[in-house]
Amino acid sequence: MNIIKKYTLAATGMVFLICCTADGGGELLPGTFLVKAETLAANKRKIKSGDRPLAEALEEIKADAAKALVHGPYSVTYKSKTPPSGDKHDYMSVGPYWWPDPSKPDGLPYIRKDGEVNPERYAVKDAEYFKDLCRDVSLLSAAWFYTDEERYAAKAVELLRIWFLDEETRMNPNLNYGQAIPGHTDGRGIGLIDTRGFAELADGIQLLKNSGALTDGMYRQLQEWFARYLEWITTSPIGLDEADEHNNHGTYYDVQTVSLSLFTGQRERAARILQTQTCPRIESQLAEDGSQPHELARTLSCSYSQMNLAGFFALAALAENTDVDLWNYVSPGGKSIRAAFFWLLPYAEGKAEWTHQQIKPADFTEFAELSHIAAAKYPGEAVSAYAAGRRTKNALFILTH
Repeated sequence: MNIIKKYTLAATGMVFLICCTADGGGELLPGTFLVKAETLAANKRKIKSGDRPLAEALEEIKADAAKALVHGPYSVTYKSKTPPSGDKHDYMSVGPYWWPDPSKPDGLPYIRKDGEVNPERYAVKDAEYFKDLCRDVSLLSAAWFYTDEERYAAKAVELLRIWFLDEETRMNPNLNYGQAIPGHTDGRGIGLIDTRGFAELADGIQLLKNSGALTDGMYRQLQEWFARYLEWITTSPIGLDEADEHNNHGTYYDVQTVSLSLFTGQRERAARILQTQTCPRIESQLAEDGSQPHELARTLSCSYSQMNLAGFFALAALAENTDVDLWNYVSPGGKSIRAAFFWLLPYAEGKAEWTHQQIKPADFTEFAELSHIAAAKYPGEAVSAYAAGRRTKNALFILTH
């Protein structure tokens, strides 16, 4: 049974649908997009029935959520520097791989050192605060869902209110000043990679919908903020610049626009993005053998190959909320997400040596988590054996997959 509420945002005329699905027992399931509501509900029942591994994972989540209860709050207005607009409500960050030019007295313009993070990146904390916000809301919302303890939901809602809604501390719905480069630009499309956590954040909000802490009114306000950001990201010159990127930046642009479309009740729009943007990205970003040429050109080629694959996995999961099947999609040129996973598998297994540039030690932790998803999507002995031998220690992943 579906319970549907409809609201209209007067400023845009956009209609939002809030849909909660009830299972056979009448329990309201969260309308999450990245993770399956049925999986969450099943894991909650298993914990109540004494499932030890899940119960242990929940204890870890509760321990981390206890720390999150005293974290924050976070706000873009807390930074000491002011963006070129003069408005601290505007998000601001510095490009991580750009450094002062030692041959210039003032260091300007900065020069690029791919894969080497300039500590100046952390002088403006908006990017770190946003990551912290996404992490804490995800932890707290999961802790609330599995324990029904309102203190977790109340803290998560407080963090969301301060970042998005409070007039004194809210973020303006734009990223005009993301990943600035001294001597080059005050902001650029590549800065949108900073907010790729919106997809996880949307799922956290969906989990909180059935709590007493998140009112219908506040939920609508959050939808309105996300709708305005979606409008900015899809119409502004900076947003359109990122849409045209042909590597992980383009992939995570789609992750954001698809998740924001779903969160604001625009499933047809989400499907259209997947069909007109994501499917062509699979064609342009991947090779027929599954390798990712644009990521292999980086100084952290192994890391970025996994990161980009994770983005495509996220898009395939989001697509399950529409009638688009990305898990089994094959482009006109024979490219596919499936092939990209299996291309990386021998390297993760240690059966093939990574010969592309990787200036930091290769870490296949992220791939190990993806393998548990792939084992269900691409059944086969090789995937199942690798996944079975790489049990993730990520408690949040265990409880949501």
